[in-house]
Amino acid sequence: MHFTKKAAIASSLLLGQASAALQPIVMKGTKFFYSNGTQFYMNGIAYQQDSAAGGASTGSTKYLDPLADEKACARDVPFLKALRTNTIRTYAIDPTQNHDACMKLLDDAGIYVISDLSEPALSINRDDPLWDVDLLDRYTKVVDALAPYSNVIGFFAGNEVTNNASNTDASAFVKAAVRDTKAHIKKNWPERWLGVGYATNDDADIRDPMAAYFNCGDQEMAIDYWGYNIYSWCGESTFEKSGYSTQVENFRNYSVPVFFAEYGCNVPNGAAARIWQETGALYSDKMTDVFSGGIVYMYFQEENDYGIVKINGNAAVTQKDFAPLATAMASIKPSSVAMDSYTPTNQPQACPEIQKNWKVKGDSLPPTPNKSTCDCMFNSLSCAPASDLTAREYPEIFGFICGADKKACAGISADTESGVYGAYSMCNAKQKLGYVLDAYYKNQGNAKDACDFKGKAVLAKSASVPDNCKSALASASSVNSIAATATSGSGTSGGGSGSGSGSGKKDNSAAGPMRSLFTLGDVAVGLYALVAMGVGAGVVLL
Repeated sequence: MHFTKKAAIASSLLLGQASAALQPIVMKGTKFFYSNGTQFYMNGIAYQQDSAAGGASTGSTKYLDPLADEKACARDVPFLKALRTNTIRTYAIDPTQNHDACMKLLDDAGIYVISDLSEPALSINRDDPLWDVDLLDRYTKVVDALAPYSNVIGFFAGNEVTNNASNTDASAFVKAAVRDTKAHIKKNWPERWLGVGYATNDDADIRDPMAAYFNCGDQEMAIDYWGYNIYSWCGESTFEKSGYSTQVENFRNYSVPVFFAEYGCNVPNGAAARIWQETGALYSDKMTDVFSGGIVYMYFQEENDYGIVKINGNAAVTQKDFAPLATAMASIKPSSVAMDSYTPTNQPQACPEIQKNWKVKGDSLPPTPNKSTCDCMFNSLSCAPASDLTAREYPEIFGFICGADKKACAGISADTESGVYGAYSMCNAKQKLGYVLDAYYKNQGNAKDACDFKGKAVLAKSASVPDNCKSALASASSVNSIAATATSGSGTSGGGSGSGSGSGKKDNSAAGPMRSLFTLGDVAVGLYALVAMGVGAGVVLL
């Protein structure tokens, strides 16, 4: 069931999964199948403590890896089996932990895993989105930790990152994560299929353009499946009243599998009153031609009151809505089709146009994070951050430079409407700051006081650029020239020195493209406000 080497996976697949209880799941068109060609529907449940519903935050950066606790898995798997669960969704796993025991318990019980790639302190922030080397490292480590298990279906690159019309720009960074995670899987795990998808909320203003965006264009960059977090069927309802009928029509022509990534409304009378009518509807003929099942939210009963099992010490106690869910799951008999007799006909969606409720250009994504390129750039700087500069001091410097000299910040900018991204927008915060300091210094004619900032920046010893860096830096320079041209209309490279003197025009348009520059660990930096203040006031005194 667990293979420590990729070659072992290939061997196992060729031998008909001789060492694995479960066949890997594959995708064809809008449906999932077992490797033997039988259609697969998710009978799932969300399985993670301290995970908030609907993309909300628990307010903590700590998390418990549900796949690294053998005792808890042994305790809970019998309850999952009683519900006829064949899939669990986890929201954050620790790739440094060993998951063998839990994954075998799940495998033996016929249960697959679909997991989010992020964790609370490393995720794409909808208010200051980015896609950088640290996030790519986290995402690929999760893939590599789970890919050896044949009972892993795939991953979510994001969960309700864009959740209304005010933050649609964040979707560009999530789609870049989809692209790069899929490329990593293709390169490093070619022996099997592993999907990469997205889990979305049900916001009427952005529902259609967002679904189209993640499905459109080059399919190497598009999602493999679409997960819906939907809580519209509450208590006694109907296929039409709940809006399920509308969702079926919305996705009838979608080209990849669609399923409920979360469902299980707990209003008006709390989780205990849930009767699970929607489960019967989800697996009925009205929906199974379009939807591939769903994932109940959730297993653990916590403060948000969605759980079907409560943990008391080391014991698991079923809640009132457990038995009705077990009954509902026992009664489902979804229609199916054999993979060989199924011919997909749906085509990818067209990319949405820029509009009031959608601010992302469809055919352009942020760059793939490349640590070596960022290292090459940083090591070639003439003006660099002081060694004792702390991350909390970065925003003030960014605010001054990007307000006084917009071209200096073009290389780290991100403008989702135009689809123009600086080549170094994917580097970490310290490297971005180094680039901005160096560009500002050079734009000021290498004036000594332009690399000072009261000791927060220092002149670096000149070093020759290694041959293995020259091509990457030249390519980045070309990209940044385009970015600088794209931002040149919003202001001029201004006077002002690194010592804190200078002047600048009030030009709030400068703030727009700079909104998504960086997130410092668990501190989301509101650069939009900082730059707007810097431009408006003319100077930030350092």
